[in-house]
Amino acid sequence: MGDYVLLFPVFFPILCAPFMPLLKKQRIREVIVLLILFVEAAAIFYLAFGVDRKVEVWRISGLLSITFANDGLSRIFSCFISAIWFLAAIFSMEYMKHENNIERFFLFYLASLGVLIGISYAANFMTMYLFYEFMTLMTVPLVLHAETHDAIAAGLKYLGYSIFGAGLGLIGFFFLCIYGNTTEFTAGGVLNPLTIVGHEGFLRVVYLGMMIGFGCKAGMYPLHAWLPTAHPVAPAPASAVLSGIITKCGVLAIIRTTYYLFGVDFISGTWVQYVILALAISTIFMGSMLAYKEKLLKKRLAYSTISQVSYVLFGVFLMTPQAFCGALLQVVAHAIAKNALFLSAGAVIYKTGHTYVNELKGIGKQMPIVMACFTIASLSLVGIPPTGGFISKWHLATGALESPAGLVLPVIGIAVLIISALLTAGYLLTIVADAYFPGKDFDYSKLEKKEPNAFMLVPLVILSAGVVAVGMFPSGLIELFSSIAGDIF
Repeated sequence: MGDYVLLFPVFFPILCAPFMPLLKKQRIREVIVLLILFVEAAAIFYLAFGVDRKVEVWRISGLLSITFANDGLSRIFSCFISAIWFLAAIFSMEYMKHENNIERFFLFYLASLGVLIGISYAANFMTMYLFYEFMTLMTVPLVLHAETHDAIAAGLKYLGYSIFGAGLGLIGFFFLCIYGNTTEFTAGGVLNPLTIVGHEGFLRVVYLGMMIGFGCKAGMYPLHAWLPTAHPVAPAPASAVLSGIITKCGVLAIIRTTYYLFGVDFISGTWVQYVILALAISTIFMGSMLAYKEKLLKKRLAYSTISQVSYVLFGVFLMTPQAFCGALLQVVAHAIAKNALFLSAGAVIYKTGHTYVNELKGIGKQMPIVMACFTIASLSLVGIPPTGGFISKWHLATGALESPAGLVLPVIGIAVLIISALLTAGYLLTIVADAYFPGKDFDYSKLEKKEPNAFMLVPLVILSAGVVAVGMFPSGLIELFSSIAGDIF
């Protein structure tokens, strides 16, 4: 089979997905879904620790082909995507019992995973763009699953924003075909130094458009508004992967475009770097402020995602090896922590029906394990050791001090990171404080134990352990990310 084994993780869940409507019996469906996801994760981790592979599936024309490869970046994204997708699926076995159309949910849940792995393994822009668009189409049904008026409106908003953003990326692709030697992802970039002479300013405008377009999925201003609309209406497992995983595919598209198509040398130190840094910094502050003011729990977490994912973009746009490592550390740390937060919120909603922050007083007494997991994940987002969030933010801050992007924006960025951390503590740790210390006048006699079953608790405990593990034992990840940075700088 050779390199064609790369196709298995992409197409296996996609081919299995259409059979979900046939599985009407709950137990049979649960076993088969988890078996599919286990096999998928096993295949991805097997490929991650093997040799580099590359396979061309279809050559459309000279620069257009469907080609897959598993470089270092592919390995990172595919591994944490498959692992978290598996854990969120375990959680959903219990959570989705109170939902309708469960078979349809798992159909699109499995298909979405295959598409995400397709984006991770994409070896060129054509392949990435094809699966990027499929990602939108496969995840829209997860948003509008409840079929209420709000859910349908949110799904359409998500669809509109996503297609517009991807369209900006596609426009840029046309010019890359003209001014690039290839559209294959190549460390350092593909622009032809002879062809671009006299067109540098125009190409930087094209690059800016692509960053805004792909920034839509990553929740970057100005195309961020779909997140706080989509998350509250989607089922909790869908909200978790939308926030923790789907946003990271926007980040991956930005990394590929910046470092593997245009190249650091073409962007670094120019006006366009200052613009995108300013957008990332503004989004960090805006998301934190909106989260601080928001009273609806899942919507607060959605605004938090807008802020926290822009930490990643800040590191990417600084264009220093240290900041790049910090960005990838933040990708992993945020994905784990935010899934823990959304699944914790889902467990609370499932067991109590409480959706607003002011309804959570004393919830730590009712659901101690869930709230312990919520607390650990919150500490990571704030950036408190020994969690993964501390390590990533440390590298982002030190990377900012090394940035060639002048002195003003990196320093402003560090200041905004600190302010955002304080705001994050304000909108997350206040929930924790009320959960465990509701006040001396609080009536404890009305509280009943409402801890969920193992299907919900086990994924939460594993994710929380992952948050701490990344913070306490980051050396392996840092070494891996440094090796990737060494190739592109």
